[in-house]
Amino acid sequence: MSVPSIPDSILRLPSRTAEFGALLARWCAINSGSGHGAGLERMRLALADAFSQSFPAAKVEILASDAPGRNPEGAKSLRIRLRPAAPRQVLLCGHYDTVFEADDPFQGCRWTDADTLNAPGASDMKGGILTILAALEAFEAAPGASGLGWEVLLTPDEETGSHGTRALFLEARQRYDFGFVFEPARPNGDLVHSRKGTGVFVAVCHGRASHAAKIPNDGRNAILALAEFLLAASRIPAELPGVLVNVGNIRGGSAASNVVPHLAQAEIDVRVTRLSDREPLLARLQALVDGVNAREGFRLELKGGMNRPPKECMAAEEHVFAAWQAAAADLGQPAFTWVHTGGASDGNFLSAGGLPNLDGVGPIGDQLHSDREFCRVPTVASRAQLAALVLHRIAHGLVPIPSRPRLPATT
Repeated sequence: MSVPSIPDSILRLPSRTAEFGALLARWCAINSGSGHGAGLERMRLALADAFSQSFPAAKVEILASDAPGRNPEGAKSLRIRLRPAAPRQVLLCGHYDTVFEADDPFQGCRWTDADTLNAPGASDMKGGILTILAALEAFEAAPGASGLGWEVLLTPDEETGSHGTRALFLEARQRYDFGFVFEPARPNGDLVHSRKGTGVFVAVCHGRASHAAKIPNDGRNAILALAEFLLAASRIPAELPGVLVNVGNIRGGSAASNVVPHLAQAEIDVRVTRLSDREPLLARLQALVDGVNAREGFRLELKGGMNRPPKECMAAEEHVFAAWQAAAADLGQPAFTWVHTGGASDGNFLSAGGLPNLDGVGPIGDQLHSDREFCRVPTVASRAQLAALVLHRIAHGLVPIPSRPRLPATT
């Protein structure tokens, strides 16, 4: 069931599903693992070509995204801007890197049925970038687009922590009234209400080596001390609801089992639901560190820190989400809601800077970060319809978004 006020360019999007599927397969055939510099550049060029052809009046910029030791040398982001002086301004963002490197066995694309593409980055998030492209094409073909200015920001390092692009988000959030993050929707179609903040720590424990058979033994077993610390850290979530702690990648000891190990280390992934969870978590970890260091012969160091702050829901997001649901009803699409998720995205950076944003507005997919990753390709068109219709209504003042202090417009 359609609504007469919906522009034809938006209503026609589902008829382009075959076209979208072919383009998505071509993009997924380009390996753009976060560490594959040549592949990232090929993907960036393919995206620049697609957006330049669709929006010849837009300004396309190449942005340095260096992060020595983390990003490949010469990593770049892509920014496409149109009408920076329009009265309303929105940001649409996505990342074109994947977790599948050049040597990963998962490289090919295959259709598991007529609607489902199984491929690296199919939904996370080359399908999301395709949804941005399709939505903006339909929006620009609708009347009244001049009332809204937009920026598309596409980055090469989200999967590894956005170390080379975080500053781009911190700067971009000062120019816009609202943001849209085209990470994939949940498998049932729901959007993302909020996300946990993330952090990575490395715990390094120093003990004292000795022969294992020495009696009395003056060695200090770094592995056992570290294990005690890790077990205590793993119990923190029971004390602090909303906090997650995961221990992984443990290393220690030597090739000989008859040596009391003097060194051990482990990586710890932590997640917090609210910004207010951060300090209690850090204080609890430090107390555990201090407990180990109070013991003779041991020294425990905790390196690292929080990477992304949590994305907490803002009032403006409630209003735009309601408009997103209304657009789905007007287009005759299935109903959906939004949910909290433990995974982070670049929307976390936008929220921390006060820019309200709707996340998880990309196509429907699942099995992310595995060789089973897939995208329901028809949902590229249906989710692009939602985005285009909401942008159309924002441009006409039918969906109010709060005006925020912004940097002066530039051309």
